[in-house]
Amino acid sequence: MARPRGGVVGAAAVATAAVLLVSGCEGLGEGGSSAGSGPAAPDGRAVTPLRNPDGTKAGLAPVTTGQDKTAARELIEELRTKGRGPRTGYERDRFGYAWMDTAEGVPLARNGCDTRNDLLQLHGRNVRFRSGSDCVVVSMDLYDPYTGKDIAWKKARATEVQIDHVVPLSYAWQMGAARWDKDKREQLANDALNLLPVSGRTNSAKGDSGPASWLPPNKAIRCSYAVRFAQVALKYDLAVTAADRTMMLEQCGA
Repeated sequence: MARPRGGVVGAAAVATAAVLLVSGCEGLGEGGSSAGSGPAAPDGRAVTPLRNPDGTKAGLAPVTTGQDKTAARELIEELRTKGRGPRTGYERDRFGYAWMDTAEGVPLARNGCDTRNDLLQLHGRNVRFRSGSDCVVVSMDLYDPYTGKDIAWKKARATEVQIDHVVPLSYAWQMGAARWDKDKREQLANDALNLLPVSGRTNSAKGDSGPASWLPPNKAIRCSYAVRFAQVALKYDLAVTAADRTMMLEQCGA
């Protein structure tokens, strides 16, 4: 698989990167789970989003230290807020056809492998490919950060694992993406920063909810989820609702 390439770069993205570089964050999400929380990824590969600002490292590890939670809140506080607009005119195809490999300016694009299979390779363990292919994943083990459970996945049961858009496309449409050009919408839909393979059932339950309406069942990962949501929103200059921003801050100790 080709090396990841740089993503969309704007003022918000540069500011976000600066926050991350000076925060002195620690990275591999060991321990720190509260009662009722799921465990960290069992193979130790998962990386906190504070150490993974472009989404090209595996997993979503908990944010656990006080220093990291402070950095997380500072990042979330950069978000601007506004009310959620109408869903009128939204269609999935407005963001390009599903899992296209041709979105410009995002990691993993134009490497000959569609976005879904790129994400399965990135996050899966014990990955096996279709005979004669180095792209099409037919089985793997996946640690789902949203539930804190391992999934032994096979392509015959494809919907058991779905690729979640952390910032849902419909949500983005209502928060400003309706006015974007096609290229920027395709970038959001195929950017590894905005994508995580997770339990299909859990992804379906999320729908197009923001953090005020839905959070991962695994409590240990909720601050990390809020950070990833904020990273995407800042990179693409998307506002969030005031309720979503408040909920995100609460997950990181505000």
